[in-house]
Amino acid sequence: MHLQSPKIKIEKSAEKIFNSLNDIKNFETLMPESIAKFEVTSDDSFIFALKGMPEIKLQKKSQTPFSQVVLGAASDKLPFTLTGNIIELDANSCEVQLDFEGSFNPMMAMMVKGPIGKFIEALSTNMVKL
Repeated sequence: MHLQSPKIKIEKSAEKIFNSLNDIKNFETLMPESIAKFEVTSDDSFIFALKGMPEIKLQKKSQTPFSQVVLGAASDKLPFTLTGNIIELDANSCEVQLDFEGSFNPMMAMMVKGPIGKFIEALSTNMVKL
C-alpha cells in the first residue's frame, strides 16, 4: 500500500527542515490533535498512539542529508516505512512530501488506508510548525 501526502511549501531551508525531522523529539509537534500518547524511547525511536488505535513504535531507518529522512515500524507485525522527502526550492524555502509504504494483507490495507491517509496529511500540514 502506497500513500502520499500533499506537497507542503515551507519558508525554511531544506537543511533546517532536515535537521528538525532528524530530531525524533520534533515529531511530537507534527502529531495530529487525536494523539493519545507520544514517548521518545531513544535518540532514533519513539512510540505514539492515536485515539482508538494501537501503539506504534517508529525508528529512524536511514537519512540522506538535507533531502530525506526514513522512519520505519520497529515491529514486523505492521511492516511499513514513512519517508520525508525534502526538495530545496531556494536558500530559504523547500517542499516536503511524506510517502507511506506498507506491506499489509488486503483486509488490513482496507481498514488502515483512511486513518493512515489522514495521519500523514496531518503530519505534513503541521510541518510549518517546525
